[in-house]
Amino acid sequence: PAEYARGLSTALLEVVDHVALCPKCFSLCDKAHPQCGFCSDTRRDDKLLCVVEGIADELALERTRELKGRCHVLHGVLSPLEGVGPDQLRIRELLTRLQDTDVEEVILATNLDVEGEATALYLMRLLKPMGIKVTRLAQGIPMGGDLEFADQATLARALNARRDV
Repeated sequence: PAEYARGLSTALLEVVDHVALCPKCFSLCDKAHPQCGFCSDTRRDDKLLCVVEGIADELALERTRELKGRCHVLHGVLSPLEGVGPDQLRIRELLTRLQDTDVEEVILATNLDVEGEATALYLMRLLKPMGIKVTRLAQGIPMGGDLEFADQATLARALNARRDV
């Protein structure tokens, strides 16, 4: 309907007028503020940085209320078949950010698919020589999952990443 289309176009124009990328973490922020709410939150641990593929991933981690550090949004993953290389992602900005801060640990929180794994491996190779601890999100059986329905790779990773109780 025309009324819906007008409302949608108005909302899109407001996004263009008021929303930008945070110059520090590349999440979304209001153009009227110099940084997003995540970066301006003084309660966060500056020594811990979580690298995610996209803004939706950052918001999913935030909903857990377990991430006490800061985030860096890559805006994609390495995908040579689709023409996405390191220069199309926010990797250069990540490296610059790490040189300018006291980050002690970087959590690689990319998806567990081929592109996410390749991106994590690429970042790990860049970050290790910097003397920063690099970790990866745990992988395995999801809460409420049944072993009989889990694929072999998930079961193998869960077995290899087991921990003491």
